Order: sequence, then C-alpha cells, then structure tokens
Amino acid sequence: MKKTPVYAVYKLKQPITIDGDWRKYPWRNIKSLAIKHFMGSLPGFCPSVKAKVAYDDENIYVIFQVKDRYVSCIEQDYNGPVSNDSCVEFFFSPDINYPERYFNLEVNGGGIALMKYNIIPRKDYQFIEAGDIRKIEIAHSLPSGVNPEIIEPVTWTIEYKIPFNLLQKSSNITIPKDGVSWKANFYKIAAKTSNPHWMTWSFINNSTPDFHLPQYFGILQFK
Repeated sequence: MKKTPVYAVYKLKQPITIDGDWRKYPWRNIKSLAIKHFMGSLPGFCPSVKAKVAYDDENIYVIFQVKDRYVSCIEQDYNGPVSNDSCVEFFFSPDINYPERYFNLEVNGGGIALMKYNIIPRKDYQFIEAGDIRKIEIAHSLPSGVNPEIIEPVTWTIEYKIPFNLLQKSSNITIPKDGVSWKANFYKIAAKTSNPHWMTWSFINNSTPDFHLPQYFGILQFK
C-alpha cells in the first residue's frame, strides 16, 4: 500500500503574476511535487512533470513544468476533450465536509481548459460555464495550438490562479489557512497523442487508467 502523499502549501505575501515563468519569485523558493506514477502501460517516452502550489486570501495558485516530447495541442474549445492533448490536470476537494466531492481542472499545453464539479464521479457532475472558466487567469508557454506534434524534447509550463469566489458558485469551500487540508491529485495525460500516457502524483491502484477516483487523492496541507 502506497503512503498517501502530503504537500505543504504556503501563503503568499503578495500575489503572483501569472506568466508561466517557473523560475520567478516566489516559485523558485517553493518546493515542487513530482507527478511520476504511471497508470496503464509505460509509454515509449516518459515525461518529467512537476507542480507547485501556493495561496493567498482570494486565490489558489498552481504551476506545472513538463519536460516532454510528442506534444500535441489540438482542442480549442473550453470544456472540450483537452485530455486527448498534452494536458495537465488538478483535481481537488475544497470542502472538508465532503472530501469525495471535487473539482477537476484540465488544461492542455495551449491553455485551453475543461472544468467540472463532481458529486459522484462520472454520474453526477456539472460543467463550469466557459465564461466562468475564463475568470481563471491561465498562462501557457506553448502556442495555443500545436499541430503537428512537437517530436523533439521541449519543456513547457502551465500556470494559473483559481479564485475562491468562482469555486463558491458550485460548492461550499473551506478557505485555506494554517491547519486546513484539502484532498487533491495532480495528473499528466496525453491520451490521443502518438505517445499516450497517464501519470499521477498520488498513486492510484486501478487496473486501467482512471483519474476520477477521489479515494486515492493525496493531501494539500495549508500553512
């Protein structure tokens, strides 16, 4: 049995400018988590994927860095099947009274997002409207469309901030502060590229790739 991972999330002294720069302050002083567990068969090329998280009084901030190959970003519509592309995903349960209920925010390398609020995985859920998704400031280092694939090695980033008041339109949330914990998982996927793969931060014990298993979420421990 894999140990449940815990990631410490620290409060910011000032907001972060959303520009996709992995090396800027304060990210350069914040420890990263590694998305390194594979579901299903190992791909021919295994990406290296890291993420960092921070928060302030109004937002939660996330940045991903992906060292990749065979990168494709075709989907251009919000709430379209972005997981077919080279894509990073953040699933999180912000209401400590209902840890099995969660948001999934999926963003392809071109910055196009899908977002849902899930009460029962794959059975009872609602899409967040595209107009609300646009309130999430997203920065991407790749062009908005990547087709044909980038075959050679490339490092790309996705960075965004999610306003708490946006989440509150769909769910009660436990506002982060010192001592609060959320359940969460982080993923990398590229389901329909020439190098398909399914990667997780918190290990999922399932015979086939499936990210919608909140019982396997790890822990975000706010400081």
